[in-house]
Amino acid sequence: MAPSSVPAPFAEPLLPQLDPEFNQYYTEKHHKVRAYVRNFVETELLPNAQEWETKGEVPDYVRQKYCDAGFAIVHPVVDEEDAGGVTPIAGIPHNDWDVWCGVIVGDELNRMGWCGVSWGLNGGNGIGCPPISRFGTKEQRRRWLPKVARGELRFCLGITEPDGGSDVANLRTTAERRGDKYIVNGAKKWITNGIWADYCTTAVRTGGPSHGGISLLVIPLKAPGVTTRRMENQGVHASGSTYITFEDVEVPLDHLLGKENQGFPLIMSNFNPERLSLATAALRLSRVCVQDAYEYACDRETFGKKLIEHEAIRQKFATFGLLIEPAHAFLEQLCYIIEQSRVTGKEVNVGGMTALLKVMSTRCLEKVCREAQQIMGGAGYAKSGRGARIEQISRDPCCAARSS
Repeated sequence: MAPSSVPAPFAEPLLPQLDPEFNQYYTEKHHKVRAYVRNFVETELLPNAQEWETKGEVPDYVRQKYCDAGFAIVHPVVDEEDAGGVTPIAGIPHNDWDVWCGVIVGDELNRMGWCGVSWGLNGGNGIGCPPISRFGTKEQRRRWLPKVARGELRFCLGITEPDGGSDVANLRTTAERRGDKYIVNGAKKWITNGIWADYCTTAVRTGGPSHGGISLLVIPLKAPGVTTRRMENQGVHASGSTYITFEDVEVPLDHLLGKENQGFPLIMSNFNPERLSLATAALRLSRVCVQDAYEYACDRETFGKKLIEHEAIRQKFATFGLLIEPAHAFLEQLCYIIEQSRVTGKEVNVGGMTALLKVMSTRCLEKVCREAQQIMGGAGYAKSGRGARIEQISRDPCCAARSS
């Protein structure tokens, strides 16, 4: 589906559209990032995104373009070498990159409306590499992050398990220390990009029960004893959801991130940016549903007039605004708090609020998508044509809202 110029209500965030005197968050830098990402999405991704989602994989050459454009650089960038010589997005210097830039990238990438494609491009790196950037040694960062930025390596994050889900404190995958190695046994499930990844940043049990015995280990997925099996799910087909089994897998000691038995706080700190990312995606996908449903309602005629002229339909669009705009304002408030915490060095506990934002945003998406399908009728139920994106999104929200 080609980009449309039809001005749908609530299809775009309010503040980025306003002049600087009415906008306290977004600067020229942020507008530059938004324009850069939007152009990449509309020229390189959107024309073929539905095909890739149907096939269940983004072609390697497309992903390489994505990496060459700076999207695979792992933030925060501790120093220039970690970026692997790749020019950053929109040419924004690494030390000038902020929380707003990351949110804008996520917002614009999800403009294409195919969540599985977004995750397939960089979903694994996006959650598997930040712990290396934030908690890894200089040697560990140099070993992996430049190659990730250049598209030469792929990561995933291994937290969720078959029995305990994402109950991190009670995970069962073990890593027993023997000489200069860890011996890993266990399984991980629902691992995004796991089928293509070279490494898995994995939560393992190295000590006693509960959160005091958890460590974070980078496991090579090509090592003997590792088995990966693709999982077929109802949505996000291009994300490469994977079941991973570890049987006596040998992992060098220098693949440990942080200290042994102190991995739980590292894992939990990774959840805040992940929740922010999911909320950003959910709100943009909500806007995609609004855009597609509005265009359809402006064209479709029933009982002698356009669908959009019926009061019941117009009421649905008003309700979309009631759901989307408060959630987006909450997102911007949290972004401001998190960015100020980064700039000032003052720690602020936002874990509860980011969890609330994720629930609020994904529930918003579920409701908006459902009502957008009702507006489009049969077209919103078809896997092709004008309602294809909404039909696909209707099967994706459960993935984003899985822990809400």
